[in-house]
Formats: sequence, C-alpha cells, structure tokens
Amino acid sequence: MEQLPESPQHVQPGASASPQVSVSIMTPVLPTKAFDDPHLEFPEDMYPPENFSMVCPYIYRSGMPKKRNFAFLQKLKLKSILTLILEEYPTQNQKFLAENNITLFQFGVAGNKEPFADIPEDIMCEALLTLMDKRNHPILIHCNKGKHRTGCLVGCLRKLQEWSNTSIFDEYRRFSAPKSRSMDQQFIELFDIQPVLDQVDRENVPDWPTIK
Repeated sequence: MEQLPESPQHVQPGASASPQVSVSIMTPVLPTKAFDDPHLEFPEDMYPPENFSMVCPYIYRSGMPKKRNFAFLQKLKLKSILTLILEEYPTQNQKFLAENNITLFQFGVAGNKEPFADIPEDIMCEALLTLMDKRNHPILIHCNKGKHRTGCLVGCLRKLQEWSNTSIFDEYRRFSAPKSRSMDQQFIELFDIQPVLDQVDRENVPDWPTIK
C-alpha cells in the first residue's frame, strides 16, 4: 500500500519508535488463566500472552508479549505485530522481532479516558488499513493489557465485518472486564468506517465477503 503523508511509519525490528502519536483477530488456543494457576505446570512454549485470542484467520490479539511468551508466538509464524502503546517498544521485544523477521507497526494512542484523552480516528483508520492488508498477515494486535485500546481497534474491525453493535460490545466487554469503558463503546459506535473503505487496497484485502 502507498504510504500517506503523516501516517504511522513501519518500524523495522530493532529500531526505536517515537513516544508521541507514533509514526512509527481461532478461538483461544488455551485460556490464558489456565496458565496462571500455580498448581499447573506447562513447558515454556505453552504460555500465550495475556488476553490472547484469535480475532479472525491470521489476525490475533493479546496484551503486551513478555519473554516467556516468545516461544508460543513463534508457533504463529507472525509476519507483523501492530502495537497501540505510546512508549518505546521494549528492547527484548525488538530483539525478538529482529530474530524472527517480524515487522513492527506502531500506532501509539493514549486510549479513551475522561476528561480529555481519546483515540484519534485518523490513527485508528491507518491501523485498520494495516490489518486489512493481507501482506501483513499473520499479525498480532496488542496494547499493554489487550483490553481497551485493542478492544477499540477490534471493535472497529468488526464494524467493517458488519457485526451488530450488540455482538461487538459483547466481545469488547468479554476482554475488558471488569473495567469496561463506556467511552470505548461510544467510540466504536460512532467510528466512521467509510474513510477506511475508501482507502483500502482491494487487491490485497483479506477474503472477507463484506469487504470484497
């Protein structure tokens, strides 16, 4: 896809991302909570990241991957990771990306918090365009906990897939509980998907009937 001016840039593995508005979706394999039980023991490669799940074929979601999750992520054969954190990407994660030839897309947003902070729609649009380019698949979406910012992005993706608001919000609350945010749900409900549809590269869009 041709990169538009001022859109978030692709961050090559090992490179630093700006801490500002950064320019630089399988059912769960196993529930993450199962691995948090101290009475259970699994090999390291059976530890998915917090809140891990498949959104749709070749698109996954989770919280911030930690070192003990890396072997699990290798099994996904990821081509890209899309992060929504504002902070510089952790050094050990950058090293993992470089060693596995994974491209980092960083769209740093602060999240929807009263009274002032909210997610810029143009950044959300660029993130959706990245998800809708199958050349970036398999791809993992994450923020810190995989709840609110990730939930907003997945919710907007569901609008593109023509899910009902009821289904979208049920999914959002399942991952964001017990601290769901009404502002997130309002953002998803009001988000205009038309600019995304106008800009999507239809030659490389995933095989989604609602988009074709």
